[in-house]
Amino acid sequence: MKKFNIKEDDVINIDKYISERSKIKKEISEIKKFRRIPVGPYATFYFECYDTMIYQVQEMLFIERGGIEQMKDELKAYNPLVPKGKELVATLMFEINNEFKRKEFLHSVGGIEEKTFIQIGEQKIMSRPEQDTDRTSEEGKASSVHFLHFDFNEDLIKEFVKDESIVLLGFNHKNYKHFSELSLEVKGELKKDFDI
Repeated sequence: MKKFNIKEDDVINIDKYISERSKIKKEISEIKKFRRIPVGPYATFYFECYDTMIYQVQEMLFIERGGIEQMKDELKAYNPLVPKGKELVATLMFEINNEFKRKEFLHSVGGIEEKTFIQIGEQKIMSRPEQDTDRTSEEGKASSVHFLHFDFNEDLIKEFVKDESIVLLGFNHKNYKHFSELSLEVKGELKKDFDI
């Protein structure tokens, strides 16, 4: 059965996690393989799912050892990023090693979180940024990390899962107009996020 929410009971205790950590890391690495999509020279999307998010929760508890109180905070932070059955959810990162270039680039792409899309045939699904904080400052500088939701309806889900459907992931921003076509392997992995 697919899970769309992490419950406290889903989180394994720290001792068990420590003993299984390397095995879990390997499993998550396999899951993430087809959930990472570069778009253009600087952007990478990491599509999240129940497994990647519970792994994040477990890792935070492993690192900080904050117990039950920390777990509640982590679930509050990460549960919104678990796809709920009719959406895809991605962490978008802009990665530029040169600090000067990074600042210059981020100042040039303010509002990009509103100009991100998935296109299936002729239909575009614009991103809906996670509402935790504004990711573009008042000065117009974009954050290097964004959390994005792509909301689907039944028809779009049906189109997405067809092998022959062309699915693009990209940006409509005047200073960053790039897109990538999703491979069959990526589509095969991401369709697991839908309640179908």
